[in-house]
Amino acid sequence: MDVTHIPFAKHIGIEKKEEGILKLEVTDIVQNHIQTIHASAQFALAETQSGLYLQDLFPTYIGKVLPLLRSASVKFKHPAQCSITAEANVLDIDKEKFLALFEKKGRASILVTVELIDEKGSVTMIGEYHWFIQKI
Repeated sequence: MDVTHIPFAKHIGIEKKEEGILKLEVTDIVQNHIQTIHASAQFALAETQSGLYLQDLFPTYIGKVLPLLRSASVKFKHPAQCSITAEANVLDIDKEKFLALFEKKGRASILVTVELIDEKGSVTMIGEYHWFIQKI
């Protein structure tokens, strides 16, 4: 599934910068009252990136599992005044724990950490996205 074709992601302008990396340009649609990228648009970019990262991490599960975002926690660090990109990561130990439990029970949770970085190299937001994934 191409996450950039999800209607909401498409509406706010989430695009692929390069393979596995998403970006969001500053447009009228995503700006807030002080002409920076709205917090909800940043959240959406990071959440979408976390889902894409899971697809890239576990390509054999695509179409065979139901991934659901269980919870999220974000911290905004700097105003996003220019285009931002998202970079995701899963710790190796979390991946190992996920795979062991998933193989045993057919369901498990995993934490994906996402950083949003602007064109100047500043981190604008850090998010933790907790996903629950089960076989369908």
